[in-house]
Amino acid sequence: MFSPFDALQTCATAADVALASHADAAALAMRQRRRLGELLAHAARHSTLYGGVLRGHDLGAPMQTLQRLPVQHRAELMRRFDDWVTDPALRLPALHRFMAERGTIGTPFAGRYIVWESSGSSGEPGVFVQDAFAMAAYDALEGLRRSQLRPARSPLDPWFGGTIAFVGATDGHFASTVSMERLRRLNPWLRQRLRGLSFLQPLPQLVERLQALAPAAIATYPSMAVLLAEEHRAGRLTHAPREVWTGGETLSAAARRHIEQAFGAPVVNSYGASEFLTLASECGAGQMHLNSDWVILEPVDADGRPVPPGEMGATTLLTHLANHVQPLIRYDLGDRVRLRPGRCACGSHLPAVDVLGRDDDTLHLELPGRRPVPVVPLAIATVLEEEAGLFDFQLLQQGPAELLLSTGLPASLARPRLARARQALGDFLSTQGAPGVRIHCRSGAPCPRGRSGKAKRVVGL
Repeated sequence: MFSPFDALQTCATAADVALASHADAAALAMRQRRRLGELLAHAARHSTLYGGVLRGHDLGAPMQTLQRLPVQHRAELMRRFDDWVTDPALRLPALHRFMAERGTIGTPFAGRYIVWESSGSSGEPGVFVQDAFAMAAYDALEGLRRSQLRPARSPLDPWFGGTIAFVGATDGHFASTVSMERLRRLNPWLRQRLRGLSFLQPLPQLVERLQALAPAAIATYPSMAVLLAEEHRAGRLTHAPREVWTGGETLSAAARRHIEQAFGAPVVNSYGASEFLTLASECGAGQMHLNSDWVILEPVDADGRPVPPGEMGATTLLTHLANHVQPLIRYDLGDRVRLRPGRCACGSHLPAVDVLGRDDDTLHLELPGRRPVPVVPLAIATVLEEEAGLFDFQLLQQGPAELLLSTGLPASLARPRLARARQALGDFLSTQGAPGVRIHCRSGAPCPRGRSGKAKRVVGL
């Protein structure tokens, strides 16, 4: 049950993370260079795909070699999954069967791997496998670099007392849900204190459950945090958490102010992805700091050329220094990132970053004689992906109770998926209190891309 968890490795990794948190730039660069060299050497020996990519390159000069390697894309890597991974026991059909069971969420695959899937927000869902070494790095980064909102009053930190409620997609093998369930299995003390609430349930039911749970902290997506803040202001959710933790979407300054003012509680934001769970965390000065001792991010322009610090890239290449079982080397993450020049006012030498992630809209549906029904975008995406298998889509609100669902798929492929999607979405909206919403469908229409560089998949009025 406790695999993959190595207590000695976890302690050693935590000690290194603690030291590196106060290290200078040279010490951080040394860790990055050493770990990159180890990754490249392991991938060259054990991955058929990377064995070919790295053939002829000088592995003794890892930083120079990295810049010469080709960019990797999720679709191609997933197509060559068996050649990509470094353990021949990992095969995609077996992983898909494992993830088809809800009861396996947070449990080890083959006794030694943690597995999760991406939501497919960039058009191609991915399967990501982590071993004990990668999980030890995630645990240490989350535990030691998460912003301490009350550093002098640790008993008031939600991790030390009270309940933590995660509001998200709790029925799938997604990174946040798998991580939460793994912690619950590892630590009996957290089993009752760390609770998951599905954002697919009707909002009044979710509010009722939060009211009964009275969590010290709510961890969720910015769009859902805004929605819950509005419920609190309206008096329907009278409980206010001591802290709100957000991630997974863009958190604007306006949204942060709205949440903090409504709840009278601070918001701490983080940046992560299915590919690397804890990419960056906020410091006391409000800046997001990249965990550059464990990951390399390269902001690049539309032609794949590096952009200088202070300039926003068209996309970002990720190299994961802790995952040797499924190497991610110059992987096109799809996010737009800017590395801030200079040193942060907090004193940390970890580079500060600005991130443009997803900025989908919350829909507000209005039917005659009914109260307006808000629906968060990630709930919509979960329904369309999980129940209809539709990943390439845009949902455009055209009226108070009228939606246009578009996909770039050709008509022959799109027709059955759109039929399932219309049914699933209509059923879901009915459970939310919005029956009878008109849903029109269109195929062969690529989704336009917003300022984040990703397709904006849910667009409200």
